[in-house]
Amino acid sequence: MSAPAPLLVVGDALLDHDLCGRVERLAPDAPVPVVSSLRRIARPGGAALAACLAAADGRQVTLVTALGDDEASESLCRLLADRVRLVRLPLTGTLSSKTRVLAEDRPLLRLDDGDGRARERTDEACRAIAEAGAVLVADYGRGTADVLRDALESAAARVPVVWDPHPRGNPPVPGVRLATPCAAEARAFAGRVRTGEARGFAERPGTGEEPQNGSALHTAARHADTLVRAWRAASVAVTLGGRGALLSHGETPLLVPSPVTAEGDACGAGDRFAATAAGFLADGELTETAVRAAVHAATRYVAEGGARALAVDTAPAAPPRPSDDREPTGDALRTAARVRAAGGTVVAAGGCFDLLHAGHVALLQAARRTGDCLVVCVNSDASVRRRKGSGRPLVPLADRVRVLRALECVDAVAVFDEDTPERLLGELRPHIWAKGGDYALARLPEASLVESWGGQVVLFPYLDGRSTTGIAERAAAAPQPARTSGRRGR
Repeated sequence: MSAPAPLLVVGDALLDHDLCGRVERLAPDAPVPVVSSLRRIARPGGAALAACLAAADGRQVTLVTALGDDEASESLCRLLADRVRLVRLPLTGTLSSKTRVLAEDRPLLRLDDGDGRARERTDEACRAIAEAGAVLVADYGRGTADVLRDALESAAARVPVVWDPHPRGNPPVPGVRLATPCAAEARAFAGRVRTGEARGFAERPGTGEEPQNGSALHTAARHADTLVRAWRAASVAVTLGGRGALLSHGETPLLVPSPVTAEGDACGAGDRFAATAAGFLADGELTETAVRAAVHAATRYVAEGGARALAVDTAPAAPPRPSDDREPTGDALRTAARVRAAGGTVVAAGGCFDLLHAGHVALLQAARRTGDCLVVCVNSDASVRRRKGSGRPLVPLADRVRVLRALECVDAVAVFDEDTPERLLGELRPHIWAKGGDYALARLPEASLVESWGGQVVLFPYLDGRSTTGIAERAAAAPQPARTSGRRGR
């Protein structure tokens, strides 16, 4: 499998801080909480966060953004060092930064500082856009996309461009492959279309006022339809928080639901969504595939702690897409470590998964519902041959891994070459080891190992009549189609 394609990120970088502590009393001079035992965390924000998330996926990322000589700009540059390549635009004013005060992981207050805006384009920035194979525009309404608008419009005519808009910014340039507003942003932009403020485009006839009793999905679909036409975009994905995303090409929309309900800090989830979608489009995937992957990645990002998990020296979360299908174990270990660090439950399941069938899927879906991430441990080709015979596996490892990773209930895949997965389990240390109900009368050899670190083996009902061997035997016994001679008719 080839390495992930490079990605150019264009947009407004921010510097984010979290002040995390606990509240045990109110101040004596005012009815306000006193936050004590503070811990300060700094991290890239805005377009810089999107760039770092894309880089954590294994991509070469170039970030075009406006930076100055102020302290916040210099701090952000240090955070970005060795993560992304920087192309700097001149900044008027000081870099925007925001500071959140959190108690028991709940935001109490946010302080915004800095009024900097991109001043002008540069030849280096225009050249980076002209040479890019795919572009993500992370617009935070501070001028970077505006000063480079002509160059971005030219790029949209030749390569995939994903545009994450901001209510204080302008609409995407015509021709973008995908725009990714949240529901509130889509409503605001659709309202501007109706009042004629969105660069002169008119809304589709018959879609004026919002219905008084329309559902959130119906409203999002109407807004998406409006924006596809007004922006002349190939597609618009309206993100719906924990409900997933609604993808529209201007007609009947596609709802992509979240694989699980994720509770947690959603700060930066939109950047995770846009960065994942842009990366998949850069790799040549279809828009529908990119949006499904983006929903999955954003859901897991929230479940794993979101922005609070992004300490200065910690790589951001990445979607389950290792660069080599034969060696995905490192990604699985990182996923398990992040979930464990955030206080979540790590679930693991294992098997050959040769000819994936409904029984496998039912087991994996049930296992994922018991925790916060699911790591699937897969036998290598050599391990399958030793267990099943020289005629197996029917499906090679790279294909088995790819199919498993395509399931929304699977967060990561790990490969083991031994006959049993004890060594791999010792590295993953899952809280739950999930097995099918056909093991109910036997003591699993790995049970003692899992219990040694406080883990638990959990059995799940198995669907009757589903097995790889049975499917293979029925396929082999099926009548062969009669051969015909000569050329096919047209």
